Order: sequence, then C-alpha cells, then structure tokens
Amino acid sequence: MPTLLQIIFRLALSAGLCGIIGLEREYRHKPAGLRTNILVGMGSTLVILMSLYATGQDNGDILRLASGVITGIGFLGAGVIIRGQGGQNDEDMVHGITTAATIWIVAVIGLAVGLGFYFGAITAAVIALAVLYGLNSERIRNKISK
Repeated sequence: MPTLLQIIFRLALSAGLCGIIGLEREYRHKPAGLRTNILVGMGSTLVILMSLYATGQDNGDILRLASGVITGIGFLGAGVIIRGQGGQNDEDMVHGITTAATIWIVAVIGLAVGLGFYFGAITAAVIALAVLYGLNSERIRNKISK
C-alpha cells in the first residue's frame, strides 16, 4: 500500500510531466492543452494508486485497470480527431491525430508514474517532447519547400 508521501509525490510528478507536454499543446493552440493533459495523466496515476491502496499489493488487477484506462483514452482520443469538412484543400485532411496520440502517451505516462516506474515515465515524457517540438510538421514542410 502506498504511503501518503508516495501518493502525493506520484500525483505531483504525473501532473508535472503531463503538464509540460500540455504546455506544448497549449503553445500550439491545440484543443487538448495544459489542463486536459494534466487531468488525463493524474487520472491514470490515481487509478493505479487506488488499486495499490485497495489491494495492498501489485497484482493482476492493476493490469486490468491499466487496460481499461487505455481503452477509455482511446475513446477520448477518437473524439479529438476530425475529418475535413469539404473545403478545397481540406476535404481529405484529418486533424487531431497528434493530439489524440498525445492524450494516449500522457495516459501511459500517468500509469507508469502510478506504478512507480519513474525512469520510464520521465524518459517517455522527454522523448514525447522532443517529437512534438522537433518533428513539427510546419517546420518540416518549410524545410522541404526551400
């Protein structure tokens, strides 16, 4: 069973890691920004912490709960994906794929923090930020067109 300090630390770490990713989304004016990413990450962490608290041990129930979180996040992610409404350049465009993927990775980071897998959570957050900042589609398009 996690101690009070472990619960506080894990929720705070989850909020911090997911908040940094959320800031990037907020900076780019995307629909799921700072608050959404923090809430998704902390919610995922809390699901794991509740299981650890209720059972007092790390057993198979945690994996079932984690699976449920991932499934639920899939539905949330599907809600942010929008197909173009038929404009000349927009009719076949799909928007929100990166935002949906960001919500998914934030949920997984939250699960990792909840389980105490800090190294994996921090590494995933750093790599996700590198991908979001470094592989910006606008920046790539500008370099290709030059």
